[in-house]
This record gives sequence, C-alpha cells and structure tokens, in this order.
Amino acid sequence: MGAGPAGSALACHLARRGIEVTVFDGGKRPPLVVGESLVPAVVPFLRELGVEEEVASYSTYKPGATFVFDVGDTMSFRFADVRAARTNYSYNVPRDRLDQSVREAALRAGARLVPSHARLEREPGSERIRLSGASLEAAGLTRAPDFVVDAAGRGRALARLLDIPTIEGDRRDTALHAHMEGVPLVVEGNVHTDRLQHGWCWRIPLPGRVSVGLVINGAVIREFGDDVAEQFDNYIRHDPMLRDWGVTAKRISPVLKYNNYQLRCRRGVGPGWALVGDAFGFVDPVFSSGLLIAFDAAAALSAAILDGREESLRRYEARVLRNLETWQRVCGYFYNGRLFTLFKVGEIMRTQLFWRMLDFHFTKHMPRVFTGEATAKRYSVGLLDFMVRYGLAGNDPQKLAVR
Repeated sequence: MGAGPAGSALACHLARRGIEVTVFDGGKRPPLVVGESLVPAVVPFLRELGVEEEVASYSTYKPGATFVFDVGDTMSFRFADVRAARTNYSYNVPRDRLDQSVREAALRAGARLVPSHARLEREPGSERIRLSGASLEAAGLTRAPDFVVDAAGRGRALARLLDIPTIEGDRRDTALHAHMEGVPLVVEGNVHTDRLQHGWCWRIPLPGRVSVGLVINGAVIREFGDDVAEQFDNYIRHDPMLRDWGVTAKRISPVLKYNNYQLRCRRGVGPGWALVGDAFGFVDPVFSSGLLIAFDAAAALSAAILDGREESLRRYEARVLRNLETWQRVCGYFYNGRLFTLFKVGEIMRTQLFWRMLDFHFTKHMPRVFTGEATAKRYSVGLLDFMVRYGLAGNDPQKLAVR
C-alpha cells in the first residue's frame, strides 16, 4: 500500500528477487512534500536501486550543511571533511521527481501498479488483516496476498485499523512549507538550518528555487494571519533572521501545512503484515532523516520477508524502532540547545593543542551520526550522548535552545 519512496523501494527489492508484488497507490500527492534534502547515507540506497545518476541529473548537489545561530553568527561544515565517510556528498531533490524515479525502478523490476487505494479489513478477534474483495478485484488478483505492507504514509491506515499504540514527541510545532525564488544562501548547495526568534527554518536549495520551511509553535504562528499563506509571508517579514529576504525573495508556490511529524508506532509487524516508512513513524525534519529511515527500512524489510521467519521480522521491527528512537533523541539535542552549544565549544577547543590531538576521533564519529552513516553505531551515538551532556564546558545550552 503506497508507491512513495519506502513502498517503491521495497517493491523493487522484492520484485528483483522474484517475488510477485502488487502496489496500490491512489496517486494523489500534495504539490510539495517534506523531505527534499538527502543525507549522504541515502546515496548508496539510490545506487542500489539504480537511480543515482538519474536523481543527480535533476537535483542540486549538496556538499554540506550550514547552521545559522543568530544574525551574522553561522557555522558550516563539508561532508568531505568528515573523517572515514563512505559518501562525502548528497543531493537536494525535487520530491515529485525522486518519488517517480524510485517508483519507475520498481516497475522496471516487475512490480505491478494498481492506481487506486487498497482497502483493508480486520479479521474478527485477531490481528490478522485481509484485502477487501473490491481491492482484490481492482488488482485482478485471484487470491489473497501472502503479505501486506502499509507504506502509505502518515495516514497509518493499517495501524489505525489494529489500534496500534503510538509514541508522540514532546514538540507541538506546525511546519509551513513553500518554494521561493531569491532566497539568499550562505553556502551554495548546502542545506541551511536557521534558529529563529520562534522555532527554526530550513532553506534547501533546489534547481531554480529554494525550499523554505518554518517550524514554529502552532499557537504562535496562528497570530500571524488567518490562513497558512498569510502566516508564512507575514512571519518571514517579521523575524529578524528572515526579514532581509524581502528585498529579493518571492514565494512561487502554495504554502502547505504539516502537523503530526513527531509520531511513531510502538509496533511494526504482525501476522502477515508490516509497516514501513512514515506509516511506521516519522520523527522530525530537522536533520533530513526521513528518507534514510525509509530506504533503510525498505531494504531490511525485504530481507526479512524473503527470509520468511518471524524472528527476522522482529529484528526488522527492532531496527526501525531503534533508528526512530535514536533520531528523535538527536533531534532533542537540537531543540534543547545542547547541540548548538557543543558546536560552539568545538570551534573553540580546536584552537587548543590537546583538543586538536583528539579532533581526528570526534570528526570520525560525531559528524557521521548526522550524515546517517553512524546513526546505528552504538559507539558513535554514545559519544554524542556523552559530549552533549558533559562536554559543554559550563555553557548554558538554553541560550541556544530553539524556542
């Protein structure tokens, strides 16, 4: 269910290995989708799917990331400077075209696409589900599928049908998202993360435009207008970090609103079914982790389905739950100011001989958490956990917290 990146990648992996795959997809998508900036760890998945060259042809090359703490106070880093990185670049992608590239890879592999939504039914008194007769007929299927995967996004149809409990994050922000022309950039190609008077902002350079997202407490942003377009435009004119854009910047798309982007299911597999992608959980857009979690999960789930044992599905479930929990904890360090404070302390420490001697170790482990290559490495994540707790050199992280 669902032909987005997670569903299409899963379908591609399975179809290549001889599994008969039918993909249901209603085909209706918003004009803009969160998730346009890819971390470097996504690139090997694009390569495995056979679409990296195609994606590169319509995307913006992404050499690194820029953080803006305050007016005139910025820090940038290049993926090429990350020690022991397997991939030292990435892409900022038009999501409609990326989604199409992965979907077409699945079709080339032999998956069948049914241009309608699948309808599921719960078997009474159990956690088993089945495809409705109408859906079987629409797909031309003569028998029920052996396995059903919900990859249809934040609607969480299967999880709702089975009343699977969820874990919500502690933020209650609203994300307003639009494309603009004339938005200034500190470093061309870099994804930019700006700390605002209220909340934060992303700037993602795409071909001919910049994707801009305002992530702000819902009650605060509602004070800036009666609809999302007014709120977006008025806040940009209001915030001292953004108001200078008014000289050159122009919005060229509708404004879309997202709310439930810190939510994950407590379970992701059951008898004859599994969840993948946003249907399993979505943490936060701040470190562009969503597509990495989706592609990693699609590869892991395909291996579990091919293996066929329940324990393999449980390992898949544990892997995704661990990834979601780790990324949510890392995002928490961004919001509570500990991450920015650590960045600041690191800039000072690199001028001292003792810390310069240790810098090779830090640049191998901690940056690779954010590029996605070491998010599943216990030592790398543990080092980050230790440093944000004990390595702030007495500085108050609240000064750089995201309000």
